[in-house]
Amino acid sequence: MDLQLRERTAVVTGASQGIGKAIAMGLAMEGVRVALVARRRPLLEALAQDIMAAGGPAPLVVEADLYREDSIELIEQSARAAFGHIDILVNAGGGSRPLDFDAGPDKWMEGMTLNFFRLRELTHAIIPGMRSQKWGRVINITGTSEPKILNAAFSAKAAVHVWAKGLSRLVAADNVTVNCLQPGRIHSEQMKARYPTVESELEFARQEIPAGRFGEAEELANLAVFLCSPRASYVTGTVIPVDGGMSRFAF
Repeated sequence: MDLQLRERTAVVTGASQGIGKAIAMGLAMEGVRVALVARRRPLLEALAQDIMAAGGPAPLVVEADLYREDSIELIEQSARAAFGHIDILVNAGGGSRPLDFDAGPDKWMEGMTLNFFRLRELTHAIIPGMRSQKWGRVINITGTSEPKILNAAFSAKAAVHVWAKGLSRLVAADNVTVNCLQPGRIHSEQMKARYPTVESELEFARQEIPAGRFGEAEELANLAVFLCSPRASYVTGTVIPVDGGMSRFAF
């Protein structure tokens, strides 16, 4: 299937590793010019080389720390200067922030800033251009709706779901879609830290995942790339788990 994405442009945060990296590569292989955004420039430059070696268009590397207030202007202006316009935004930056019950407000604010506030600010900076050109795609990589511990990232991602639903209704008439993807246990640096041995990974998968295994970042990226395409023009305002059947809610 031709996804009709050639010559489109995209900004992908969290592109240095894991899901963000896989989505950036997937878009580039469809002919999308991608701005790779993360803190670790050497990893972004290595990904850019991999994309070009595989035949994709030369990416833009944007070193940016989403904790910094000036990161939004840097990302948006860098991408517009290089591409002229932005068609696709993939918000894959962020990180888990487990907290104790007595964690102070600074810890909660840190988690909310990284996982919600900056995501919202970047999207609101880019959306007006999408609306004016009457085409755009926003994909948010979020998190579980079945938390077992206190984690600022979980609360932030729940906020993303509600915000994204409202935003999707506001911009749908301009042919701009907004969707959220909920990763399950996807192989990544973070998952390796939580499940350091093959045995620990397999034990969790046996007990909790009907598919019986952890997923690969590319499996989630396949869906993300489709949702970024014109083929998915009638899909918006959704929250879609990609978790091998791990979530227990029917809807």
